[in-house]
Amino acid sequence: MDTLSNLIPNVIKFANVFPQAIVDTLIMLTVTGVVSFIIGLPVAVLVVVTKPGGIKPNRWIFWICDKIINLFRAIPFVILIPLMYGLTRAIFHTSIGIKSAFVPLIVGTIPFMARQLESAMEEIPEGIVEASTSMGMTCWQIITNVYLKQNIPGMIRGITIVLIAVIGQIAIVGTVGAGGLGDLAIRFGWQRQMSDITFVVLILLLIIISVIQFFGDWLVRKTTH
Repeated sequence: MDTLSNLIPNVIKFANVFPQAIVDTLIMLTVTGVVSFIIGLPVAVLVVVTKPGGIKPNRWIFWICDKIINLFRAIPFVILIPLMYGLTRAIFHTSIGIKSAFVPLIVGTIPFMARQLESAMEEIPEGIVEASTSMGMTCWQIITNVYLKQNIPGMIRGITIVLIAVIGQIAIVGTVGAGGLGDLAIRFGWQRQMSDITFVVLILLLIIISVIQFFGDWLVRKTTH
């Protein structure tokens, strides 16, 4: 115990703040991941279906969806946070705490999620899609039975990549008082020069990322046939 007190004195002193920070981080990760998937999946399907050469090509729908994805992906996340300030206040009536992080996190993650899912669906060989069309399958049947079922491992890999990226964004929203482990690193590690807290926060983030990667890889193996 004396050795720990010498190595990480501030971590021991403020140990009571770590559990809530971890919980806040996991809540932001879960909500952002679920909402981004729910919204991003239909957008990805729309892009794949309406692209030139798709099963239902539509130049204008494809152009609009593609450009919106590219636009929001191009905005640096640190700029997106203040950009979404008004919308965040309108929805949650607050600009601090984990609620204040949901809007910029979700808005910033949806385009990334949509692009990852689109890339996964693009990996399906054109021959399978053409064969499904020649068999008389409807557009909806092709979407559900081909695009959404034939490359589940690819979509899981994409989701894993997105969730790991979200961890980095959650650390960034800590700079504006949104809570979580990033907030600890800023308030204690940076502002109070408590480097041991910064180090432990880093270790905890690496553990969370490793767990996400482990389960992502496990699901990919389970769904690969």
